[in-house]
Amino acid sequence: MDLPALPPRDPTGHKGTFGTVAVVGGCAVQREGAARMLGAPLLAGRGALRSGAGLVRILMPEPLLNASLAAFPWATGVALPVDAEGEIIGHEAAAELDRQLASATALVIGPGLGSVDSASPPSEPVDVIRDAADRGRRHLAGGPSAMVLRAASQEDVPVVLDADGLNLLAAIPEFWREIRGRVIITPHPGEYRRLAAALGINADPVEPAARPGAAEQMAQRLGVIVVLKGAGTVVSDGHRTWVCSRGHACMATGGTGDVLSGIIGGLVAQFGPSGEDAAKAAMLAAVPEKYRKAMESLSAKVQAGKKATARNTLDLFDAARLGVEIHARAGEAWASRHGQAGLLATELTDEVPGVMDAMR
Repeated sequence: MDLPALPPRDPTGHKGTFGTVAVVGGCAVQREGAARMLGAPLLAGRGALRSGAGLVRILMPEPLLNASLAAFPWATGVALPVDAEGEIIGHEAAAELDRQLASATALVIGPGLGSVDSASPPSEPVDVIRDAADRGRRHLAGGPSAMVLRAASQEDVPVVLDADGLNLLAAIPEFWREIRGRVIITPHPGEYRRLAAALGINADPVEPAARPGAAEQMAQRLGVIVVLKGAGTVVSDGHRTWVCSRGHACMATGGTGDVLSGIIGGLVAQFGPSGEDAAKAAMLAAVPEKYRKAMESLSAKVQAGKKATARNTLDLFDAARLGVEIHARAGEAWASRHGQAGLLATELTDEVPGVMDAMR
């Protein structure tokens, strides 16, 4: 399956033309054993800006916000309320998210958001489900899970759900009932296993031959776009599946996944479909393959007869595929000059504009 063309940059555009990405992440919890996390959402924001988004807004626990803006002055910041232990106050933070989504064109949620007992992949699905239910009950009422649920259930702004956002989602009993929006999830194999255990999916996210089927099963079950990360990243909407053939081992280092979520969010902010476009794309995706080209051709002819619009659009499946391809080629570009290892995630973001320019 060929990649779509990367849409051109509007030469008369301004920062508002190219969309606003809201990034929700960071963890300020002060309990024993909890890790304070600041860098992941900043890397996602940097990926969004380097991929061409006009504006980035970071939503982060209040104790971390000033430090994050000092490290990342290209963004604006919104403080999320926390309790005495630094935990996000769920209902207040979800209300703040609603306010910020009114002016956002894409949302990335999850990098460094923090979760309980999520450091290792599950071994026994029954135990995982039981543990997930316990964790879900602890987090649902007052923690960041409330924000994750709100993000997945709202239908106004496309969402990239990554990292701890996925771990928190997997910990909520019957979370699949709450997913109603336009959602891209970006699990690595461990995060995939947590979600799969809760969903009752028995699929291998590691074996290369099994990975496309694993991504398809989850996409069909949840009604989302799945980006199954790893060597040969797989993107599937449950009907269409694509495997990336690019990339380099230098990318196997902390933070590069956060960059990917930001790149995808940046593309969605600039070129993602409106609600009407998304409905048309979903309808076409459900059409059998042998009829789809004819319907796409007819749709193109109808559109050609209408007044052309200035905004080029990509459906979420294609935005995710292009984000993965750009991310992979950026790793290759760095390796071609620097070698096999030592890549910093910030350096990966700096390769993105050149890669995108070469792809246009």
